Amino acid sequence: MIVVDAVYDDFLALYRKGVAELVAGDPFDAKTTLAPLSSQSAANEVKQKILDAVKLGAKAEEVGPPVPVEGAFVQPTILTDVAEDNPARYWEFFGPVSLVFRAKDEDDAVRIANDSPFGLGGSVFTSDTAHGAEVAKKISTGMVFVNHPTKVEADLPFGGVRRSGYGRELIGLGLKEFVNHKLIVVVDIDAPF
Repeated sequence: MIVVDAVYDDFLALYRKGVAELVAGDPFDAKTTLAPLSSQSAANEVKQKILDAVKLGAKAEEVGPPVPVEGAFVQPTILTDVAEDNPARYWEFFGPVSLVFRAKDEDDAVRIANDSPFGLGGSVFTSDTAHGAEVAKKISTGMVFVNHPTKVEADLPFGGVRRSGYGRELIGLGLKEFVNHKLIVVVDIDAPF
């Protein structure tokens, strides 16, 4: 997440509060809002990535409710101060890990967003939706949502740019990616070559 300096501290306080309200537990329990990862090895990998990010200079803050010791749980963690030369800046954490970047202003936020070899999706949150749409045009990803987390729906084209893919899945754009078009030309047998 990239947050402009003007609201950064307030955002982090509210984010911590929101994570604190999660309920860790059995994924089959309807009350659970923080489930374990798919396997213990997946949890171990995320935990190791957090440690590695810290060794490279990031700051880690565990937040939220304590997670069960049993099972493939990872304590929700916020990583901040992930410098531009820290490779963790570009890692994917498939677990409850939030990288939060402080941007000086909107232009800096766009610069940070575009400073990535990846480009699947992003979101812009703002009280001015028209301006949010203008900012979204500047973000180099395959999909950008304004005032909503990036999501997948069958009636929306899905795909990224750069190392996040090429082309689109779903709807008409996507259907054409999964078929082989064949050209058949019928010419009169007596036509000149």
